[in-house]
Amino acid sequence: MSTHIVDNPFTGDVAASVEPTSPAQLDAVLERARSAAKALRAMSVEARVKLVLRACEVMEKNTDAIARDITRQMGKPLSQARGEVGGMAGRLRHMASIAAESLADIVLPPKDNFERRIAKEPLGVVLDLPAWNYPLLTAVNAVAPAVLAGNAVVLKHSPRTPLCGEHFARAFAEAGAPEGTVQAIFLDYPGTEKLVGDARIDHVLFTGSVLGGHKMQAAAKERFLHIGLELGGNDPAYVAPDCDFDKTVENIVDGAMYNAGQSCCAVERVYVHKSLYERFVDAVEPLVRAYMMGDPESDKTNLGPIAQPWHPAELQAFVQDATSRGAKLVHGGKAVQVNGKGRFFEPTLLRDVSADARVMAEESFGPLLPIAPVASDEEALARMNASRLGLTASVWTSDRERADRLARQLEAGTVYMNRCDSLDPALPWSGVKDSGRGVTLSALGFDSLTRPKALHYRLRF
Repeated sequence: MSTHIVDNPFTGDVAASVEPTSPAQLDAVLERARSAAKALRAMSVEARVKLVLRACEVMEKNTDAIARDITRQMGKPLSQARGEVGGMAGRLRHMASIAAESLADIVLPPKDNFERRIAKEPLGVVLDLPAWNYPLLTAVNAVAPAVLAGNAVVLKHSPRTPLCGEHFARAFAEAGAPEGTVQAIFLDYPGTEKLVGDARIDHVLFTGSVLGGHKMQAAAKERFLHIGLELGGNDPAYVAPDCDFDKTVENIVDGAMYNAGQSCCAVERVYVHKSLYERFVDAVEPLVRAYMMGDPESDKTNLGPIAQPWHPAELQAFVQDATSRGAKLVHGGKAVQVNGKGRFFEPTLLRDVSADARVMAEESFGPLLPIAPVASDEEALARMNASRLGLTASVWTSDRERADRLARQLEAGTVYMNRCDSLDPALPWSGVKDSGRGVTLSALGFDSLTRPKALHYRLRF
């Protein structure tokens, strides 16, 4: 494998140049990780918490450098990249705050002459495979709870954002972690699949495409690994007739366009009750038109370029498919440049989108906002569930009972009322159907990173 080059999506210049990890280097990484796992296992949870918080402080001190690396590698506006550093720190600190309670032994009710406990032991070495769209957030979902639970982490970041893995590794080293606690490597796809099959890897957490998830499962076919998979979404929103209209419009547009729509939990399709439909489309249009494409390092830019070179053509194909099936293109719909630079895709508004349009069933991962009318809650529910993906869904209503009734029937890992495109680390992050399996974050996020051990003691003969 030759030197890996990452282009800047705005300038086209080289954003990063990374040498692949050689087989000998990888062996050394894995051996260091095994040693680090033993050292971490011997540490108290309280000591691990302090270690993780020190690493967090190192990352925060380097916010500007980390944010610029993110922007140059994948095009996110710099202000949003700085915000991601803060979001990463928030998730890390939450997991640290609940670690002692979440990892404590479960003590069973007293039984005469017996003590019974369930201990939670670390697995060993965790392979973390984050995605490029939120390169810190998708990484920390595994890194923080894994180390807190007593595991070492081998971090193989996306080829689009390889420098982000190095930031985590340096932060833990500077924080005084046992050597090998968090290490960054770079491999191509075949090399990564081979690593998944290595017996020195005890668990894998993958964030990426459905195709990538299938490849990870296939790579582990000879092993008894339960791979954690977060595979994206085609996240629906339902605008009920009793919603807070202005706030709903503002939040849904932001939920669709933030990070150029390159988010697994972005709003990807909107179903609006027919009583509000025309008013909703009219209110959304000026907000979509107001987005500013341009240099992502400029404070004026709030819609950055598309990260992957091939993706603008895919987005255009989604638009063409929708319009060929009767949708009306209200705004956008084209790949463009700004002053001769960048691979941008215009913020795009589609109305009257039919149920059989690809954009209503597949993940588009771009600044597309397709809207369709529905006649009732029941129709909205049926159409929201009509996808093989099920990561998040949102219901926009002033009636908590309506939201709860729909939430109980929606096929999604997270259901929001009056919010979207968000993640609370106190709640489990998981998907259903082809959006994946397993859980990260919350107290439940430690479960896949530990194994239960039954402690069954007879106290006296």
